[in-house]
Amino acid sequence: MKISIVGAGSWGSALALALAKVADITLYCRKDSQVATINQQHKNPQFLPEGTTFSNNIVATSNLDECVIANLIIMATPLNALRDTLLQLKPRITSKTQIPDFMVVCKGFEVNTGMLPHQIFKNVFSDVENIPHYGTLLGPSFAQEVVYELPTAITLSGNNLDFVFKWIDNFKTIPYFRVYAGDDVIGAEVGAGVKNIVAIAAGIVDGLSLGSNARAALITRSLNELSTLVSNLGGNKNTIYGLTGLGDLILTCTGDLSRNRQVGIELAKGKPLSEILNNLGHVAEGVYSTNEVYQLSKKHGLDMPIVETVYNILNGKTDIKSSIIALFNREPKLEFIKMR
Repeated sequence: MKISIVGAGSWGSALALALAKVADITLYCRKDSQVATINQQHKNPQFLPEGTTFSNNIVATSNLDECVIANLIIMATPLNALRDTLLQLKPRITSKTQIPDFMVVCKGFEVNTGMLPHQIFKNVFSDVENIPHYGTLLGPSFAQEVVYELPTAITLSGNNLDFVFKWIDNFKTIPYFRVYAGDDVIGAEVGAGVKNIVAIAAGIVDGLSLGSNARAALITRSLNELSTLVSNLGGNKNTIYGLTGLGDLILTCTGDLSRNRQVGIELAKGKPLSEILNNLGHVAEGVYSTNEVYQLSKKHGLDMPIVETVYNILNGKTDIKSSIIALFNREPKLEFIKMR
């Protein structure tokens, strides 16, 4: 079995290490220098912990032609590079008689369109008769812990359950990497995207030393915002209580390895956003998704105060501390809301 992973950042590299236990891996890198380091030294020092080495069945390439010779292609690019990379892959795939399956592991909403990953995928392949099978592999998963082979549980969601269970069966022998089945792609992608925004707010709460009570309240109340958006976009609101919703939310809002939470912590210290992102060295998807989710909330007439607060903070429209405190001083209301 052959699996291609397009994107050799932290998560793409961690997946390569895990999936190399059940398949031969082609790892796509944009830079030839990174390809040379991986193939000659079996290392990816910019994105993996020191001392981590790739097995011999992980081969890097900067040639997308080599990536389409696979049973499965996993898209591990940043979300805002997904469309362009799919457009490059499209003619290479459609010319093949055997079309590989696709999984997307990036999270968020596309800048300027507000599209989720599955919508980008459908948009790119809309004029193709045989659209490849598509799934999202999402859930609470820090790349570093997967590299260290610590127990991880995530969800593979797809509209075709035969596709979902086929790949779960292929992955089941990886002892520390448990994959559950899901049939709600919209709910999974919304949960995985919005939790990054909530994590920025949680980081601000931590950075301001407002306490564990405040952080727990913020995380819990964000479930209302998640479920409302999922429902309005056509997903199942119950999906947010699974790994791609609550599971990912807890991890990203509390874990020290969370890039989005780190952005919030640094904002609370008064650092400029541009400086924070420059020092981070990795993509914090919540920063780029906030505007799109805020616009979606206005389009659908949804009350999403946490998202709106983060939007105002990132755009310099409000004082950080007073705006976070204002979240806890909103008019009292019923804790649970009825969903359509």
